Amino acid sequence: MPKFPKAARTALANTQQRRNLQHATHTIRAKRAAVVGELPHWEALRAAGAQAKDEALTHLGDYLEQLEANLTARGAVVHWARDAAEANRIVRDIVTSKDTDEVVKVKSMATQEIELNEALEEAGIHAWETDLAELIVQLGHDRPSHILVPAIHRNRSEIREIFRREMAKVGRPAPDDLTAEPARLAEAARLHLREKFLRAKVAVSGANFAIADTGTLVVVESEGNGRMCLTLPETLISVVGIEKVLPTWDDLGPMLQLLPRSSTGERMNPYTTMWTGVHDGDGPREVHVVLLDNGRSHVLEDELGRQALRCIRCSACLNVCPVYERTGGHAYGSVYPGPIGAVLNPQLRGTASDVDKSLPYASSLCGACFDACPVRINIPELLVELRGKVVEEAGPTPEAAAMKATAWLLSDPKRLTLAQKAATAAGRVLGKRTIRSVPGLGAWTNARDVPTPPTETFRQWWAREHESEGGER
Repeated sequence: MPKFPKAARTALANTQQRRNLQHATHTIRAKRAAVVGELPHWEALRAAGAQAKDEALTHLGDYLEQLEANLTARGAVVHWARDAAEANRIVRDIVTSKDTDEVVKVKSMATQEIELNEALEEAGIHAWETDLAELIVQLGHDRPSHILVPAIHRNRSEIREIFRREMAKVGRPAPDDLTAEPARLAEAARLHLREKFLRAKVAVSGANFAIADTGTLVVVESEGNGRMCLTLPETLISVVGIEKVLPTWDDLGPMLQLLPRSSTGERMNPYTTMWTGVHDGDGPREVHVVLLDNGRSHVLEDELGRQALRCIRCSACLNVCPVYERTGGHAYGSVYPGPIGAVLNPQLRGTASDVDKSLPYASSLCGACFDACPVRINIPELLVELRGKVVEEAGPTPEAAAMKATAWLLSDPKRLTLAQKAATAAGRVLGKRTIRSVPGLGAWTNARDVPTPPTETFRQWWAREHESEGGER
């Protein structure tokens, strides 16, 4: 994966994608602003959400053990996975033991993070995405570009063509008279998925929240497909990041107000499904919960950086970000795009790769993401911190040397005066010509022009303009 500036340049050239993103993000942003404005205690809710997540993260070990004990007491089997390979192996072994070669999935970013679909495919197991947007991405052989709306970069006509071209290859084909109307597209997806729901023995899900004191897992969604996954198959496997834990049932109240308003601009989610283990005559006969670390413990060690683990995957920060709106999510090189991805990916994966080094710079630091975040993650602060880390790891660079030289120059008035004389002389020589590049400043001049030096300093201008009043002051 190329670093962000290179990937972003490719995305910026896609005018259709930019139009799709601009329309979608502005629509969701307006809906969110309207429903948030209805709550005079919104800031108190944000504080309550942040406090609950901080309490869970501060005592994460205790709450995870409590969650495991309550899940086990209610008939679930709890597995612990240190990394992606371990989590994939656990899921693959469970599916294989059920003598089936397919699973249905409800949207789970954790399984995308560990590339579970690819791991299952290698074992001859087909994983069918059932969330509508995820289905579009899967059928289009594409990658998600948004946390909440993975196919946000596609318009209706593109989706119609994907359905007509791909559905027949993996199941029930799209109707011959399929149009680009949203209702017709949803109907085609519903008919295509229904046979998979009724046939599947095993389902794989994620969870929005995991309540420690009751052993309850929670999934919120808008379509009902998740509820089909969570209730119809005989075996349910939930892959849950360890940061999804909430201490108590009462902590869920603020979250169920914050999440739908921040994500889809709705007062509440159409479907909220909760389950606690196995129940006779109701739902799956076997429930497995895979608690996934995959770098989260390392993030937890950083007292400042751990606030990124508060994230409830609402995508509000994406919808207000001027950088994301123009580049889309693919440029971030991860299932977690946008401002939260720019801080979460380098923390989870480290800053060794080119893409992870570049992500902290994929922001204008305008602060809109912090204002929109329902759990008050100070993303600009984390971005600046990560930039410092990247610079420290890089060691001596031409930019660092230039900054030291500038500090030396500005620390003495005589040096500054000499530099000003040199600059004005250069300005008179260059005239109005634009400087496109400077040797040694390639990274700066690739994205911006160097300002043309002035032909006189401010003091010289003042003296000239006020000569009749007594000369220089």
